[in-house]
Amino acid sequence: MTNFRNDFPILKQAIHGKPLVFLDSAASSQKPQCVIDTLVHYYQQDHANIHRGVYELSVRATKAYEDARVTIQKFIHAPRAHEIIFVRGTTEAINLVAQSYGRSRFQAGDEIIISAMEHHSNIVPWQLLSEQCGTVLRVIPISDSGELDMAAFEKLFTPRTKIVAVTHASNVLGTINPIKEMTKIAHTHHVPILVDGAQALPHMPVDVQDLDCDFYTFSSHKAYGPTGVGVLYGKTELLEKMPPYQGGGEMIETVSFNKSTFKKLPSKFEAGTPNIADTIAFATAIQYLEKIGMQTMVAHDQALLAYATQKLAEIPELRFIGTAKNKVGVIAFVLDDVHPHDIGTVLDHEGIAVRAGHHCAMPLMERFAIPACVRASFGIYNSREDVDALVAGLFEVKRLFA
Repeated sequence: MTNFRNDFPILKQAIHGKPLVFLDSAASSQKPQCVIDTLVHYYQQDHANIHRGVYELSVRATKAYEDARVTIQKFIHAPRAHEIIFVRGTTEAINLVAQSYGRSRFQAGDEIIISAMEHHSNIVPWQLLSEQCGTVLRVIPISDSGELDMAAFEKLFTPRTKIVAVTHASNVLGTINPIKEMTKIAHTHHVPILVDGAQALPHMPVDVQDLDCDFYTFSSHKAYGPTGVGVLYGKTELLEKMPPYQGGGEMIETVSFNKSTFKKLPSKFEAGTPNIADTIAFATAIQYLEKIGMQTMVAHDQALLAYATQKLAEIPELRFIGTAKNKVGVIAFVLDDVHPHDIGTVLDHEGIAVRAGHHCAMPLMERFAIPACVRASFGIYNSREDVDALVAGLFEVKRLFA
């Protein structure tokens, strides 16, 4: 297993006198040196506002920003660069679709299909829309192993179904959902589908044309890029009919006190000065992934997942939350009689960073009848030694709470 740890300067430090073992990439991945270098170079050499300046710095910044759009377009195999809309993150992307596509089309009694494993970011925006328009949420149930009930999914469709919004990979369970199959089913009913790809994109190749999804959303910071940048991919024919989500500079064609007109895609949805530097650095992160190769990423992820699952299963009183056949490198678990927050605190003193809590998935916690759980999630910088450290740390937890 190739070790890319040296590419990530933050991992060279010690925590509480122990080497840092970072197992919280599902919350936010660490950044390789090349991404940090891009940010420094931009601010030292190229910073200026983009699109309207005719001077050299603005021209360079604009080119780098728009080149980033093309880099991301090609990475997810989107047909056209203008189908890549830059936002602050997956959360804003989903809100954009809910408010622009949904609010302009949906009426009281219309139905939105989501799943029981969704992150709050793919629940709350649709609830807000329901409060505004009177729409109804329909929820796909999941099995005890953490897999969608596909038969139940098909039965949820009615003439009032207006959109499906579902995660590609669960941020808690790690479950990879059959998006291509779900898209075919949705399209059979003439219903569009939005996919939350925040957890999938760092772990697997994504081809939006092959999936045939109507919207695909993801975040930079979970894919080795900076915080504060995300992407909404949408099919041209849908985006063109959607009204602007926000108003301001750059997205306008003309403005008068009587009426304003708006630019074409993608500018229509990118009001105001964007997060220029971090967007450019996100493209560097994508290029880093491409250099490694997504098949290498998949092989590393799956090998580490298999090793960790085997080792953790040997710990008495440990129970996995989510045992789907197809998973990304995310493992959630509980230890009998030890609160997840106590586990996280003890592991921190061993230099091990995991996430403990409800993971922005309270309905999922309720489904498994637990208040919280511990989550270990892997990145390209993790190794079997990290897993061994986690296992040793958990035995220390058991010793302290025996």
